[in-house]
Amino acid sequence: MPRIDVSIAGELNLDLILYGLPEQLVPERELLAEGMMLTLGSSSGIVAHNLAALGAKVGFSSRIGDDALGKIALERLRAAGVDVSRVRKSRGASSGLTVILPHAKWRNILTYPGTIFELRFEDLDLEYLASARHFHLCSMFLQRGLRPRVAELFREMKAAGLSTSLDTNDDPDDHWKGVSKVLKYVDVFLPNEREACKITRTDDVEKAVKLLADLVPTLVVKRGKRGAIARQAGKEFVRRGVAVNAIDPVGAGDSFDAGFIYQYVRGEDIETCLRYGNLAGAFSTTKPGGTEAFRDGKAMKEFFGSQKLSPQRTRRGNRA
Repeated sequence: MPRIDVSIAGELNLDLILYGLPEQLVPERELLAEGMMLTLGSSSGIVAHNLAALGAKVGFSSRIGDDALGKIALERLRAAGVDVSRVRKSRGASSGLTVILPHAKWRNILTYPGTIFELRFEDLDLEYLASARHFHLCSMFLQRGLRPRVAELFREMKAAGLSTSLDTNDDPDDHWKGVSKVLKYVDVFLPNEREACKITRTDDVEKAVKLLADLVPTLVVKRGKRGAIARQAGKEFVRRGVAVNAIDPVGAGDSFDAGFIYQYVRGEDIETCLRYGNLAGAFSTTKPGGTEAFRDGKAMKEFFGSQKLSPQRTRRGNRA
């Protein structure tokens, strides 16, 4: 049996979220936030944390600095049960940090990359990554050191017999190049609507879905509070979002990934995977940041239990 369920290679940093700042930041003024949260950030870190909180065995590979921010990030992953034995530290280097300024209808996302750019293919223990049932990668464009060999990495994982998934997240350079080369080795592609349109260079979401569905066995397009749609084997599946008292949407898409993958590696059907993804994404919004809700085991159990689909009690398949 594989030693871990899901192996993840990616970036690791904290999020500093400042609430209540004005949309227009006036120069030379001391602007006061109404609230703040320093929490585990990075798409890769959020997916790993929340997958482990749901009950999956997760192995995480990354590179961080030997500073206080990196230490806190590692402690958060360990507390959730993530194996961080393959996270490398760069001496004297600073870990990345993202500052998020949420507003009513949009948000500013400011990232200092730090060691995020430093992770390279040579840093990865391929045998360890391949010991899982499934491989997932996030933030392909942000990982500049690893990006030139991402397609090779996925090819290695497929050759080892793993199922695979990819969520590119945003491209800070707004170039969106090289995705099709990677998708040759991807089983599940998980963009949101904006990313799907950017990658296919169209403003028509339906057209973007059609184009991407021809490139991967399973396409899942996240639609925020409206839920998600999927294409698999020529069929389309639609799942509405779950209504909750949302406090903060930060990390909701990454949490969706965690919920979807959690069921996928257990051999559940696409509709169950979509439903669980929507539940995980919705649950993450009930507290500030992308992982704080999942740190509350009691609240998580009650939330999923109320939906008659509890974490850690699903059947285990043999997908990989």
